[in-house]
Amino acid sequence: MALSSPIAPGFLAAVPRRSSGWRASIETPQESSSVGKSLRFPPRLGPLFWPWEKVKVGPLSVSPMGFGTWAWGNQLLWGYQEQMDGVLQETFNLALRNGITLFDTADSYGTGRLNGKSEKLLGKFIRSSNIQDNIVIATKFAAYPWRLTSGQFVRACKSSLDRLQLEQIGIGQLHWSTANYAPLQELALWDGLVAMYEKGLVRAVGVSNYGPKQLIKIHNYLNSRGVPLCSAQVQFSLLSMGNDQLELKAVCDSLGIRLIAYSPLGLGMLTGKYTASNLPRGPRGFLFRQILPGLDLLLSSLKEIAQKRRKTMSQVAINWCICKGTIPIPGVKTVKQAEENLGSLGWRLNSDEIFELESAAKNSPKKMIQNIFQTR
Repeated sequence: MALSSPIAPGFLAAVPRRSSGWRASIETPQESSSVGKSLRFPPRLGPLFWPWEKVKVGPLSVSPMGFGTWAWGNQLLWGYQEQMDGVLQETFNLALRNGITLFDTADSYGTGRLNGKSEKLLGKFIRSSNIQDNIVIATKFAAYPWRLTSGQFVRACKSSLDRLQLEQIGIGQLHWSTANYAPLQELALWDGLVAMYEKGLVRAVGVSNYGPKQLIKIHNYLNSRGVPLCSAQVQFSLLSMGNDQLELKAVCDSLGIRLIAYSPLGLGMLTGKYTASNLPRGPRGFLFRQILPGLDLLLSSLKEIAQKRRKTMSQVAINWCICKGTIPIPGVKTVKQAEENLGSLGWRLNSDEIFELESAAKNSPKKMIQNIFQTR
């Protein structure tokens, strides 16, 4: 079935199954006042509308910020409960109405019996939405030790398609590299990305948690197979701007790969909502206790710029990621979070503000702990 997008003709990333003649209606700032009414956040926090700009990710055209869905189904770290599903759907719908088209998930998102729950919820919400044409789903396939062949990786992709209720995924991503502990498995997973691309199961392929050296290797391999590598997803924020991240960004720029920044708010540490005496529950609280006391300089800089800009600290931190040429994908699980994050769009930090933030980040004694699956 051929569908057309009123914003990006020809860039179809997610084709819903069993569609029956619906036609997407995209609201624009000039046409709709309902968008503004949906933003109950105080107007001073950000413009009610942002320019409907798009950025390129390989053959796809997406919003300059996406939303992450790690929390959807994760009880251990994010306290998910099934009664939250109504709020999650409202959050998803708000994002669509306000121009967000990129949603990131993974086949491993969801704890225990809820494994895959994030993909299932996204599939359900997409089917019930009347704005479907230009949605880009980026999902990640886990490098489980039992996924030893390209065929098994293709089957994993088909299972994700079933949960998402889609015929085609926007970006199929390898969740992490096995080069550090199972190098022979790595090539099979790369072949799996090639196979799912050649079979038309995904529009584009990407990777996650790859360092600069391993990124060059997979780029060259995929290129030799005629498959372009369009994205690299990595922890990237004012808390995670070490040499590896900066080198990776430079490699991405040189190879035409779009960097997708996950955890742009440092799991919440850059929001200004937490202190040493006010920590989140669960495993995050332990991590925050180790890092927050060393972030006074960075948090003070964020707060000062936010006050001058009449923004929140979260909006400034996300906007910094955008200014660095990345696509940030902050996680959302409430309407309020989505509304606040939308205030990160439609404006840019100036060069002096960027320099001030980066100087404060470099001089802060604490940094975010890197993902254990991150390779060099």
